[in-house]
Amino acid sequence: MKIALIQQHATQSRLENLDRGIKAIEEAAQHGAQLIAFAELAFDMFLPQRPAEKNYLAHAEPIPGPTTELLSAKAKELGLVIVGSIYEREGDKGYDCSPVIDADGKIVGRIRMVHLHVIDEPLFHEKGYYTPGDLGAGVFDTAVGRIGVAICYDRHFPEYMRALALKGAELVIIPQAGGASEWPPGIFEAEVQVAAFHNGYFAALVNRVGTEDCAVFRGESFVCDPEGQIILRGPRDIDSVLYADIDFQQVKTCTAKKYFLLDRRPDIYSSL
Repeated sequence: MKIALIQQHATQSRLENLDRGIKAIEEAAQHGAQLIAFAELAFDMFLPQRPAEKNYLAHAEPIPGPTTELLSAKAKELGLVIVGSIYEREGDKGYDCSPVIDADGKIVGRIRMVHLHVIDEPLFHEKGYYTPGDLGAGVFDTAVGRIGVAICYDRHFPEYMRALALKGAELVIIPQAGGASEWPPGIFEAEVQVAAFHNGYFAALVNRVGTEDCAVFRGESFVCDPEGQIILRGPRDIDSVLYADIDFQQVKTCTAKKYFLLDRRPDIYSSL
């Protein structure tokens, strides 16, 4: 199966960003992609780079809503799965949300980022915008397989990444807003490689790219296989549609499935 990661910049115009994203979906479909994934909040400037103002929820939209309707129509037209990323509004709360849209255009599920920064930090004023997710670690059956999602900060938590494996994820999509020099060299990729190896799934991190008001996003999206080996690296600082061919047969025979997941001791973990 071929997957496509849409690594693109964002401007102040959501319509412009969506138009660029739709064109990228169409390009990916022409290249045979069966699943398309977008970076975190791909269709807006990265809102948490600035402290939230009183009308912060004006930037959010419901799911289903205008953006998911557009993505659903394109998924159905082209017969492919889309993992989006949208600032969701439900009542008086906002969520960092990834809807999973199946190849028939139906939303099969959504994931809300579970973990938020405790400390309000420059460029990541998340708690002013988001409510912690309440839908758990989402894994969904789609036309291409069982797809899980770990939104940005959630990837740092081994408990969350293991939960995706226990729910049968074959591919985990990681929509990311990774700033320049945010982490020590090598860590950006290494922690996802280890998660894939320990848990026995493909992992695809798709990052934002471009210079915004206060933040610089480098791109460098990547995919690793269930043995933790990187099979795709995206460019730095460049808008790109990135392709990776993955075979879920590797999930069935990987190290985690042969050893780690079989040898777990959940009966004693609460007393460790």
